[in-house]
Amino acid sequence: MARLVQGRVLADIHAMWLLKLTLALAGCYAALVGILYALQTRLIFPTSLAAFGPDLPERARAIDLAAQDGERVVLVRLSARRPAAEPRPLLLGFGGNAWNADAVALTLHETFPEHEVAALHYRGYRPSTGSPSASALFEDARRAHDHLARDAQAGIIAIGLSLGAAVAVDLASTRPVRGIVLVTPFDSLRELAAHHYPWIPVRLLLRHRMEPAATLRDLDVPTAIILAENDTIVPAPRSTALREAVRDLRSEIAIRAGHNDLYGHPDFAGALRASVAAVTRD
Repeated sequence: MARLVQGRVLADIHAMWLLKLTLALAGCYAALVGILYALQTRLIFPTSLAAFGPDLPERARAIDLAAQDGERVVLVRLSARRPAAEPRPLLLGFGGNAWNADAVALTLHETFPEHEVAALHYRGYRPSTGSPSASALFEDARRAHDHLARDAQAGIIAIGLSLGAAVAVDLASTRPVRGIVLVTPFDSLRELAAHHYPWIPVRLLLRHRMEPAATLRDLDVPTAIILAENDTIVPAPRSTALREAVRDLRSEIAIRAGHNDLYGHPDFAGALRASVAAVTRD
């Protein structure tokens, strides 16, 4: 009888410890989810990583675009280095979440010497002020387009790199662009986050909504896509889902590179030029 009682006591102790351990783990999980929820803006928009850019040519212009909330949004603009026989589309670049807009502008300027180029410092990315968000980026892209469209005789082509591809798609849905070039694009920020954090209910917690594939399904705009075959940041299912949503796909080029080393690949500049030519063609 004593042994039976002792066994029950030990079983109760084990059950209590198991319950405490379960509650402790649940508490740690809830705390981690809460921290990630609070920090999601910093994780999606790591402004400090894009704080410093390259030196630009003296002819570069930094244009202040005043936002409705009084924040300063800066647009970088570079004129063509090489005169063209006829007007060329202006190239408006949107960088990835860790790109400095000066680097985007310089990359386009060097790749397309015959085009005028511009790039947007996202809200909260120095020297722009304020706090970044998906809606703020979309709004500021429209403001940049409206400023540039005044003298872009041959129209504007939006070029989006990584997260910037979502900005380019949204712009094309609200403004008349000549075409869009999407480099390593994803179909949905929500689905991309769910891929990288499958143990967190990100679909419910994500505050920043970027759904370029859903937007493209209703959009008739010449589109070119450049993919990185070894991309682990934007895996193939996410880029494939976006490609399938495109209604007017003019070009698709895959380069054997990763997400971040794509831009240094010897084939990238040629792929970018071919993509712009494809969406420019009538």
